[in-house]
Amino acid sequence: MLLPGHTHYTPCMPLLSFFPSQGEYTSGIWEEKSKDINFADFKFSITHHYLKQESDEGDGKEEPEEDAFPLAMQDLLCMNNDFPPRAHCLVRWYGMREFLVISPGANCEAIISESKCNLLLSSISISLANSGCQVPMFVQIQQKWRRMYAGECQGPGVRTDFEMVHLRKVPSQYNHLSGLLDIFKSKIGCSLTPLPPINIAIRFTYVLQDWQQYSWPQQPPDFDALLGGEVGGVEFGKLPFGACEDPISELHLATTWPHLTEGIVVDNDVYSDLDPLQAPHWSVRVRKAENPQCLLGDFLTEFFKLCCRKESTEEILGRGLAEEEGKENSDISAALSKLTEPAAVPIPKLSVSNMVHSARKRIRRHRRIDESPLSNEMLNSILLYLFPDAAVEKSSENSDSKTAQTNTNGKNEQDKDTDYNLFSHLKSAPSDSLSYRLALCVCLVNFYHGGVRAVAHLWQEFVLEMRYRWENNYLIYGLASGPPDLRCCLLHQKLQMLNCCIERKRARDEARKTTDGGKERERKVSGGCQNGRFGPESVPPATTASDSAREVGKSWESWSDSEDEFFECLSDQEEMEFPPTAGEKGGAKDVSKAKPEGRLHPHGNMTLINSGEPLYIPVTQEPAPMTEDLLEEQSEVLAKLGTSAEGAHLRARMQSACLLSDMESFKAANPGCVLEDFVRWYSPRDYVEEEVVDDKGNTVVKGELSARMKIPGNMWVEAWETARATPARRQRRLFDDTKEAEKVLHYLAVQKPADLTSHLLPCILHAAILKLKEEESVEDIPSVKKAIQQATSHASKVLHHPSPDYKKLEDVLNQLIAVETVIARARSLKAKFGIGKGEKGEDAEELEKFVSSLLEEPEVAVTGAGRGPAGSIIHRLFVSAQRAALLAPLDDDLGRVGGAEDRKPMGGGINVPDFPPPAGREILLRTCVPRPAPYSKALPQRLFCVLMRDEFRLAGAFSSDTSFF
Repeated sequence: MLLPGHTHYTPCMPLLSFFPSQGEYTSGIWEEKSKDINFADFKFSITHHYLKQESDEGDGKEEPEEDAFPLAMQDLLCMNNDFPPRAHCLVRWYGMREFLVISPGANCEAIISESKCNLLLSSISISLANSGCQVPMFVQIQQKWRRMYAGECQGPGVRTDFEMVHLRKVPSQYNHLSGLLDIFKSKIGCSLTPLPPINIAIRFTYVLQDWQQYSWPQQPPDFDALLGGEVGGVEFGKLPFGACEDPISELHLATTWPHLTEGIVVDNDVYSDLDPLQAPHWSVRVRKAENPQCLLGDFLTEFFKLCCRKESTEEILGRGLAEEEGKENSDISAALSKLTEPAAVPIPKLSVSNMVHSARKRIRRHRRIDESPLSNEMLNSILLYLFPDAAVEKSSENSDSKTAQTNTNGKNEQDKDTDYNLFSHLKSAPSDSLSYRLALCVCLVNFYHGGVRAVAHLWQEFVLEMRYRWENNYLIYGLASGPPDLRCCLLHQKLQMLNCCIERKRARDEARKTTDGGKERERKVSGGCQNGRFGPESVPPATTASDSAREVGKSWESWSDSEDEFFECLSDQEEMEFPPTAGEKGGAKDVSKAKPEGRLHPHGNMTLINSGEPLYIPVTQEPAPMTEDLLEEQSEVLAKLGTSAEGAHLRARMQSACLLSDMESFKAANPGCVLEDFVRWYSPRDYVEEEVVDDKGNTVVKGELSARMKIPGNMWVEAWETARATPARRQRRLFDDTKEAEKVLHYLAVQKPADLTSHLLPCILHAAILKLKEEESVEDIPSVKKAIQQATSHASKVLHHPSPDYKKLEDVLNQLIAVETVIARARSLKAKFGIGKGEKGEDAEELEKFVSSLLEEPEVAVTGAGRGPAGSIIHRLFVSAQRAALLAPLDDDLGRVGGAEDRKPMGGGINVPDFPPPAGREILLRTCVPRPAPYSKALPQRLFCVLMRDEFRLAGAFSSDTSFF
C-alpha cells in the first residue's frame, strides 16, 4: 500500500475503509460503554472505547471483502493522527479508533501473576476466534499507575499481538533512535533483503518553567495605603482583581518530525540531527497552575465564610461593650417613657438622640485603643466614604439639598449605564447606593482590617449613624427617594423605609412651623401634592387601577408606588375650628353648601350625579410604604383569617383603612356626592352604563352600580356610610413614621455579623460580576463572556429564593473565581508573548489569535514553527531560561542534549544550548513486512517508544499471518 508521506510502495493488506481524517482523533467525539463481568470468582469491568464517526453506517457495511482485515490493523499505519494531544493512552500508542479494555473491578487486586495474565490472554484469544470479533481487546495488567496492557486482535487469517515493556530508567543502548531501530528490526525478524523502509515519526517535548524577565504582571495592592488609614473613596469603592501568583506554571513545546525514513536522519550515542529549531512542526501547550490564589476570589471566599458565623455582636466585641449597650437601651427606653408622660419634662435632655450620643461617648471612652478592631482614623475614613454629605455640608438644609441633588444626578447616570439594572436580576442594590458601598466596605474591612470583629465594630457604628440621622432629620445619603424598592435586597429596603420615615417626619415638622393658620397650612399640603401621585399631569387612578386593586382598597403593590410627601393631621382641637361637613352631626341638612376642601383638579369632564358640579380628584393620603418582610407578614395574617364569612369580613375591614381615607377625602372635595360618584372615579368598572330609551323616545345613558356593589353588607357601602367629609390633612395618619423608624432601627441593631453578610452577599456578587465584566472588556475573551452570563443567570435563580442554599451560593462563587482565573491566565500569556505593548500588524494579530487558542485548546500548532512570530518568542524564552540556569550547577542526570544545540555558542563564548534536554521523547516506528515467514502476507508492524527521565516504555503491535507460516 502507499504510505502517506513517502513514495515507496509496499505490498500490504487490502483496504476496507479510508483512514481517519487529519486531527479527527482530537476534534472527534469519543464514547465509551462499560459493563461488569465475572471470570471464575474474579470481577472485571469491560469498557468499549470508540470514535463516533458520521460514516459509520455507510462505510464497511456495504460490500465487505472476504480477505479484508480489521480496522485496527489498518489504523496502525495511519499517519493522520500521530501524537494526539487529548486521547486515551492506547489511542496515542497504537492509533486505533475502536478497542475493548478489560480491567480488574473497583475493589479487586491488580493482575500481577504471569500465569494469570497468560490465562486471560489465552481466554481472550479463544473468544475472539469463536466470535469472529475483529475489535482489538486489551487486558490491564500490573499496577494501574503503570498503565500496562496486553492484548490481541484477530482477523481472517491474521493476528496482531499487542505487547508492552515498562522500565524505570532508559537503558543506555536504547537512549537514541539507532538502538530503538535495532529492537524493532529484531522483533519483526524479517529476513527480506533489502528490508522494506521503516517509517519514522519523532516528537521531542521541551518544558519551560522559569519565565525569567517575563514575570507575572500582577501589580500588588498598596498595603501601605490600605493599612495606614489613608483610605479614600477609590480604594474602598473597588474590588481587587488578579492572581497573586503566575497562573501559567509551565510551557510545553513539542517539536515534531512527522515523516522520516531510516537513513534520512542520524540519531545515535555520539551525534544527532534532531535540532528543535529545524523541526518542521511545532506545537505548544501550557500547564495551568491548580487553583492559583486570586485577589477577588479570596475576598469573596472570606466574605462568604462570615455567613456561617454564629456569634452575636456582643459576643464578638466583649461583655463590657454589651453592658454599655444595655445601659444605652435602658436610657432610651426611659427617655421614651418620660416623653410620653404628661408631666413637664425638659425634652432636650432626655431625647433619644442625646442618649445615643452619650452612649457612643461612653463606648469610645471605655474601649481601649488596642481593643478596638478599627482605629478612629480608619473608621472616620470609612464613614466619610459611606456618608460624604457629612463632610460637605453641616446644616440640615444644605445637607438635604446636597443629598437630593446627588441622588438625582446619580439616577440619570445610572440610566445611561448598561449594567445598572443588574441589581434587579441579582436582588442586590444599585451600584451607587449606600447598601452597595456598605457591602464593599464590609468586604474590605473583613479581609484587611480584623475579620469578624472589625465587621461587628463597623456595623455598630453604622447603626448609631442611622439613629443619629433619624433623630436629627438628616436624609440618608445614597438612597433613591420613594418607598422601598422590592427588587432590592431586604437591608436596602429597610434603609429606604427609614429614609421614608425621615421624609415624613421632616414634612410634619415643617408643617408645624407654619404660623399663618389653616389656609396656609392647606395651601402647603395641596402644593406638595402637585409632585405626588395625583399631580396635574398624572394619570387619574380611575383609568389606571385594576378592578382587583379597587375592590377592597388599593392593592398592596400600589403601596410601594408613592413618592408623595406626608399630609399633616391636625389635633382634635384644631379640627373643631372648621365647620362640620357632610356626614357629621349638624352638617347633613345642607350638604350641597358645604365648603369643598382638599381638591386637586377636575376629573376630566365628569360631573356629580345629583348636583351636576364638576367631579374633583381629592388630595389623598398615600398608603404606608412596606418592605417585603412586612408584606409577607400581612399576607400571612390575612391568610390565617380563613375563608369563612366572618373571616372575609374581618379581612376586608383590615384592608379598608386606605379605602376609608380616600372616601373621606372624596367627600370633602365633592360636597353632595354619592357612592356612585366615588365608584366612577375609584373603580370605574363597578359602575355599569347602558343606553336606554326614555318615555319621550330619546336615547339616554343610564348608569348604576355593579351587582357586587349591591350585595347586602357590601364593605364599600358600609365604609361610605361611616366616612366623614374630612380632607387628608385632618385625617388620622395611615403611616406612623415614628413607630416604623424605631422598628427599622431595632431590626438593624439586632443583626449579627452573619446576618449582615447574608444581606449584603447579593451586593458583593453584583460588584464582583461588574468587576469581571470590566476586566473582560479589556481582554475580550468570548468564552469568558459566556461564563459571566451563565454565572449571572445562576446567581439570579439562587438569590431570588427566599432562603438561598449556601451550597448553591458556593457554586456561584466558584464560577466567578474560575472566570477570574481565566482572565488572569490570558493576561499572563499576553505579557509573556509581548501582546498589548502597542504593536500593530499581522504579527500582533497572529500572536493574539495564538494566545487565545492556548486558552481554549489542549495543544496549538505554531505557525512557521521556530521561524514564525510565536516560535521566535518561544525560542527567546528558552534561551533566557538557559542563561539563567548557568547560575546553578547543571544536573548530569538530565540526559544528553541534542548535537545541534550543543554547538551553539552563547553568553561570551560559553557553550550554552538554546534548549534544555527534552523532558520527553516519543519515537514511532512502523512498516509493513511479512511475518513470520518470508512468503507470508505483508502485515503492519508498529512500535511506539517513550523515553523520559524516569520512564522507558515500548508499546508494540506485531502482526503475523496465521494461514501461511
